[in-house]
Amino acid sequence: MKPKIDLYKETYNEESWPGLDAINLKEKEIYDEQEPTHWATVDPYELGGPDPLWAIDCFRSAKQQKHLHYISLGFTNLWYDEQFAEDETNGFGFELTFRCIPTSDDDEVPVWPANFLQNIAKYVFKSQKGFNDFHYMSANGPIRSGTNTEITAFTFCTDAEMGEIDTPHGKVKFLQLLGITTNEYNDLKEKKYTARELIEKHKINNPLLITDLNRGLEKPTGFSKLRNFFGNKKGA
Repeated sequence: MKPKIDLYKETYNEESWPGLDAINLKEKEIYDEQEPTHWATVDPYELGGPDPLWAIDCFRSAKQQKHLHYISLGFTNLWYDEQFAEDETNGFGFELTFRCIPTSDDDEVPVWPANFLQNIAKYVFKSQKGFNDFHYMSANGPIRSGTNTEITAFTFCTDAEMGEIDTPHGKVKFLQLLGITTNEYNDLKEKKYTARELIEKHKINNPLLITDLNRGLEKPTGFSKLRNFFGNKKGA
């Protein structure tokens, strides 16, 4: 059997994008011919640009409910490079995804989630600390700046559709962010439950873990309170 580096050189060249092609193939598996909204950095990070991620794709999804699905490109090695040909893990080992329902204040395809992912990337690239399933982190304020929302933190779980893939540069897991409320974040810190337990609870009614910035803002009306009260009375 030929060494992986020899197979790599035979299959790809300096104009190839082996890592990116593998991600695009997974996107196509889910979204077929849909063309994503695509934001790309103007100035490369390695040449002094401010944004570590090379680009971010956004797809429209009607699964579970209409929402937007953002996928990062840049935590992993995307371009041809022989030094990555025998790696078991590609780059940081993950790309980030985020599903959200646009608010009434948003454009048709809002850019704030892309900026949100870039801000997380700045932390990762500066600290050289990655993430994995059931990690959680505060956003130090609303995840959408200037918005009235209780969603001020987030946790991670493997994306239900994107999962994990093999690339010519090693394995890549697609880690999805789920926005969580201030109360949920405080409960996690106080160990009232684990991030795994919180995510499994959300999956009951929200299997794709779509973030809704309005979650936690709804206050039950007097009628709702009475209805809930009587609804909980057995034999009434």
